[in-house]
Amino acid sequence: MWVTTERVGYWREYILGKLKIYSGELLKGKIMANYNVYFSPTGTTERVVKHMGESFGSMENIDLSRRDMKNHEMKQGDFCIVGVPSFGGRVPGIATERLRKMKGDRTPAFLLVTYGGRAYEDTLVELKDVLEAQGFVCIGAAAIVAEHSIAHQIEAGRPSAQDYDELDTFAAEVKERLKGNVCPVEVPGNRPYKEYKVLPMDIQVSDECMGCGSCAESCPVGAISFEDPKMTNGEACISCMSCVEICPQSARSGNPEKVQMISEKLKMICQPDKANEFF
Repeated sequence: MWVTTERVGYWREYILGKLKIYSGELLKGKIMANYNVYFSPTGTTERVVKHMGESFGSMENIDLSRRDMKNHEMKQGDFCIVGVPSFGGRVPGIATERLRKMKGDRTPAFLLVTYGGRAYEDTLVELKDVLEAQGFVCIGAAAIVAEHSIAHQIEAGRPSAQDYDELDTFAAEVKERLKGNVCPVEVPGNRPYKEYKVLPMDIQVSDECMGCGSCAESCPVGAISFEDPKMTNGEACISCMSCVEICPQSARSGNPEKVQMISEKLKMICQPDKANEFF
């Protein structure tokens, strides 16, 4: 059987084409990765970040709240959604420390800040600065209103279904941005940042405590004793309310007088139904 030169050439191009497609898909699967990165002591920021991540397919989760967080290196072709709550208008200090365990290579990142209805002030710009110093390019940002973690009546029930719809709409725009040349986004905030202050909540523990240790395990700064979970190091505590949220017995709470004081103050200065912001 004679095989013509033309037929050999056809099959050669066909096979090379298939190999190119296959190797391209394999390479893409090997180096392209999406990451949900979040510091979320009470779970709200995690839920918002993961919701947005659903628009981008399979995501690897990096929890900045974990004390055993490892170093991570991202490639230029990867994409990160990075979310933190605003603590008094700043990025929580421990979240900043752990973000410095991440290294990018002009890796595109989307910034997401949740805040309890007062103001996020310098949180977005600080988050942008931290990530850019680590080699990331911040291509978009959002400030999402959430139920306050201490004064729960402030923006209760947020983020709402409408908030998530707004986030979905903006996620589609971010996907389009990723198709072109990634450019840094400008976000509001001041440099130098406002002073970072931790408001001591004097966490109290009732007799309902079973000593299960869930609070000690979840505490992002290790302020709770594993041997005696009723003991909290007030100097180390960052008032993140993780222990209050996770306690299966609802045995932990902030000092009632301080909670009341914060609630009354926020009622006076917070406007209800505050709008989300996208950049």
